Amino acid sequence: MPPARIVSLVPSLTELVWWLSAGDHLVGRTRFCTEPAGLVEAVPIMGGTKNPHVERIVAVRPDLVVANKEENRREDVEALQQAGLNVLLTDPNTVEEALAMIAGLGAILDHQAKAAGLINDVRSVLAEGRAPLPAPRVFVGVWKDPLMGLGDNAYGHDLLERCGAVNVLAGRSRYPEVTLDEVAALHPDVILLPDEPYPFKQSHVEEFSAIAPATVIDGKLLWWYGPRMPVAIRTLRAMFAR
Repeated sequence: MPPARIVSLVPSLTELVWWLSAGDHLVGRTRFCTEPAGLVEAVPIMGGTKNPHVERIVAVRPDLVVANKEENRREDVEALQQAGLNVLLTDPNTVEEALAMIAGLGAILDHQAKAAGLINDVRSVLAEGRAPLPAPRVFVGVWKDPLMGLGDNAYGHDLLERCGAVNVLAGRSRYPEVTLDEVAALHPDVILLPDEPYPFKQSHVEEFSAIAPATVIDGKLLWWYGPRMPVAIRTLRAMFAR
């Protein structure tokens, strides 16, 4: 039997669970779980991604809690497990791992066909072609103070490369600290400033534009896996083709 009651502690996975099951199973979310807008607001808030209300989650008696190794803290996941709850701890670090996770969640929810359809859509978009050569060299900001960028061993890195870009921080793990001088020395052609997890804004563009053309983008393009993946791939590929 699929779980009848689900608490999701990951914004992108809240959207995915809703998309797979029309929200029928969600009984809890974090305050950062705001998609699908206009629908998910009816689901009770159980704290944040880094500070979920464990007792409140236990009290709603979920059959499944969906968490993520990067988004959520180990101590909160362990507290939920020690309370006897079933926790699905996700950790996709590549596009293929994200697709495998979608398939797995689709099976758990008994919506295998819908999950398979999304996976096929993503694969079809990936097969549409890469950005024209030479591949643009891209720096992606992750945090501001200290300045951190997107390295490899992360979903966003693999997505960039699958969309035809070269990540200038490839070879440095996850989210390394860098200086503006170091970024300049890497000679990026494009600088992307996602509006999450750090809320980069237009006011930050000038500082980075001294190095290369800089653009503030929707962070969901790079960090969210799920039903928005096909659009994200097309959008990023179009950026790199300019």
